[in-house]
Amino acid sequence: MKVLIAEDDFTSRTMLAAVLKKGGYEVAETTNGTEAWLALQRSNAPRLVILDWMMPGMDGLEVLQLVRALPTACPPYIIMLTARGGNVDIVAGLKAGADDYLTKPVEVGEILARVEVGQRTIEMGLRHLRYREKAQIFRVEASQRINELQADLAARDESLRHAAAALHSIECRLETQC
Repeated sequence: MKVLIAEDDFTSRTMLAAVLKKGGYEVAETTNGTEAWLALQRSNAPRLVILDWMMPGMDGLEVLQLVRALPTACPPYIIMLTARGGNVDIVAGLKAGADDYLTKPVEVGEILARVEVGQRTIEMGLRHLRYREKAQIFRVEASQRINELQADLAARDESLRHAAAALHSIECRLETQC
């Protein structure tokens, strides 16, 4: 899975990227909010994002709000990783659309565990999306089959009416001959 790290601090970004790569993740890195926003608009955008709040240009909260405003069936899982650890900040980050919120410094095991949670959440969302697509295809196919059966039934009903009319005609002729 590809993970985007949006972090302006070189040391933090480099260490986090090394941890994720060692954990088997493909990593893309950006150094500010504007770059992160551009990366998240691409068709092959990472589905999991670790986003710092305080960055030059556009801050993480602005990026988060823009990403959440995008119409998408499978939005990215976003973990805010920031030095801003007050309750007001945590609430603001989660209300803006963060899926998880961590304060720096963070333990390696914890960040990997939270990324794994994000990966499971994304995978469940993708499975749900595939099931919805399959259900839609089933509904269309079922509707087409019902229409075919209704047309066949109407044709048989018409055939039965013709047969009944012919039988009635024969009965009338037989009654007049007797």
